[in-house]
Amino acid sequence: MKYCTKCLYPDTKPDLSFNEEGVCSACTAYEAREGIDWGKRQKEFQELCEEAKKKKKTYDCIVPVSGGKDSHYQILMALQYGLKPLAVTATTDHVSDLGHRNLDNISQLGVDHIHVTTNGKVRKKISAYTLREIGDISWAEHVTIFSIPFRVAALYDIPLVIYGENPQNEYGGPNKETQKGLEINQKWLEEFGGLNGLRVSDIIDQKIATEQEMLWYTYPKLKKDSTRGIFLGQYFPWDGSTNAEIAAKNGFKVYYGAVEGVGYDYENLDNLQTGIHDRLRYLKFGYGRCTDLVCNHIRRGSITRGEAKEMILYYDNTFPRTYLGVPLEDILERIDMKIEEYIKIEKRFINTSLFEISRSGRPKPLFLKDLRYA
Repeated sequence: MKYCTKCLYPDTKPDLSFNEEGVCSACTAYEAREGIDWGKRQKEFQELCEEAKKKKKTYDCIVPVSGGKDSHYQILMALQYGLKPLAVTATTDHVSDLGHRNLDNISQLGVDHIHVTTNGKVRKKISAYTLREIGDISWAEHVTIFSIPFRVAALYDIPLVIYGENPQNEYGGPNKETQKGLEINQKWLEEFGGLNGLRVSDIIDQKIATEQEMLWYTYPKLKKDSTRGIFLGQYFPWDGSTNAEIAAKNGFKVYYGAVEGVGYDYENLDNLQTGIHDRLRYLKFGYGRCTDLVCNHIRRGSITRGEAKEMILYYDNTFPRTYLGVPLEDILERIDMKIEEYIKIEKRFINTSLFEISRSGRPKPLFLKDLRYA
């Protein structure tokens, strides 16, 4: 495996590109921030806010929230700029106790907060199907965190939807245009929203759910110039760890220790199925959620490359026996699946160019030497 010469992203990461010096697009996008006139960007954001206020609606904007550190930061920034935000949660598949607690704190920031919860029986079928077919238990969540806020915006004629970071900028995109993107729309969702090539129409065609049952999963037809979706991280320098510090001062609670497979106490606290999602990603592409976070810290100078390697070696290859202390059996029970079937699914999605199967049946990484010497 080839690794970025600055951070530790591998060349197996989807959508990532490298320049002639071997630097990945996530690092070059971060370095490009030095050339951005952030004062001008913040003025542009102020103008967006003033335009939204002129609409004189009940709410000036929607802030999609999972209850995490970034959700808190987004709400606080909207309030700082004088907006009247409506916090909207697309209820996740299996909310953790800590996730519930942090979601309850959102309204305490001084905003109205609504949850949209899709049909539980249908959601269970979809999550089990996507885990079996594309190795992704979180497909439904990735769809609804975009479709539901825009559907609510359409219902209440709300002019602005404020998301957090542009993932193509923060984690690396295929080209500069995607990294510079200020807005989010249906085209962006279908290309970069984590759908793994599976569309909402495919779920209907496969008779997993009906068209009516997939209503909240479907991006709405918006009136021209009615609602804009933006990334807050394109107007303000984005830093997840700083967001966590700001959120903690405003009631956000972290985990009591390092989250399994993550390595930090402030990330991925809301959905108990996240450990399964990250495990399958590791088996497909040879990197996990810990890699994402340590690469961000390398770019910001808060961790050395050597320290980051040790964390990756310790956390990335984590079988999700528990997540936030909850046993895997209990998490799989939510989608009517036994652990024996889950292990078979894991084996089906192992990238055999990156792993070999040991005599015990466990995947053994073939790229650890490449990582150690990167």
